[in-house]
Amino acid sequence: MKILVTGAAGFIGFHVAKLLLERGDEVLGIDCVNDYYEPSLKFARLAQLGIGSEAAELGREVRSSSFPGFSFRRIALEDRGAMERLFADHSFDRVCSLAAQAGVRYSIENPRAYIESNVVGFLNVLECCRTARTPSLVYASSSSVYGLNANRPFSVRDGADHPASLYAATKRADELMAHAYSHLYALPTTGLRFFTVYGPWGRPDMAYFKFARAIVRGETIDVYNNGDHYRDFTYIDDIAEGVVRVIDRIPIGNPEFDPMKSDPGSSKAPFRIYNIGNNTSVRLSDFIATLERALGREAKKRYLPMQDGDVYATEADVTDLERDFNWRPSTKVEEGLARFAEWFESSGWKDRMSDNAQ
Repeated sequence: MKILVTGAAGFIGFHVAKLLLERGDEVLGIDCVNDYYEPSLKFARLAQLGIGSEAAELGREVRSSSFPGFSFRRIALEDRGAMERLFADHSFDRVCSLAAQAGVRYSIENPRAYIESNVVGFLNVLECCRTARTPSLVYASSSSVYGLNANRPFSVRDGADHPASLYAATKRADELMAHAYSHLYALPTTGLRFFTVYGPWGRPDMAYFKFARAIVRGETIDVYNNGDHYRDFTYIDDIAEGVVRVIDRIPIGNPEFDPMKSDPGSSKAPFRIYNIGNNTSVRLSDFIATLERALGREAKKRYLPMQDGDVYATEADVTDLERDFNWRPSTKVEEGLARFAEWFESSGWKDRMSDNAQ
């Protein structure tokens, strides 16, 4: 298949694009490569896919030197003209939209960036898929949409109408917009609610990456809510495998959908939402202890209260994804953090990251 992967220089997008290429698909990747965190890390991911420094030029399509089926353009989702030109130049069998302005806390400081990228940008994706009659769209949502919901494990059949951050609100808006397009235009859409993803080539704004940098430098880490947080940490290889399985299958309407007993995860339209997580909730203090063992160093800790926008715990019910795609995560946190620590120590990124990452 020929597949468009948006956010291809990002953490999840890079791994998904690589997995698609390794199995023989043709992939066109796009990314705006913004400076929310180190652009050098994003370009380094692209280099792993055979894309050189010429990728920094806006709008230029660059062919991979390593994967004959891969090319890349640096464009932003919110650039309507660039997106329309992209779809005029190419016809896609699938679109996998993983690009977004990420980060819960950053959304408190820079709300407009989230509306522009996650709402306006996603609208451009939907419109381009509609006009091009793209056979199927898979897109990134987030476990953050569950917000203040305390009913765990989180199920796609639970309500998601009380977000605790603007980031979460924009991802929930994406789901609702996708349903409207599935209903009005029969555009098949599948949303994936990612739970806390970690692993090699990860995002330096994520807590585990920040912890690792501080630990190896002998610096103090900030542990919010005294480490009494619970997260469904999910290893990147499990995530990428799940995304690719979802890409392969075009959703259809649920013939058993009952509007009198609304199911937020499906519809009479060709629309689906799935949780994609490890199905296990780990206490933050235990996660830090495991990371300390993986790095062979002890962290200096400063305990702080809960931050605005944070939720106490996340845990994914992945029953639907397992049923429909025979997918279930297989990487335990101890194994995943050991792989991350090995990459972190050997790749040189522990010394190359600046201190101004969000």
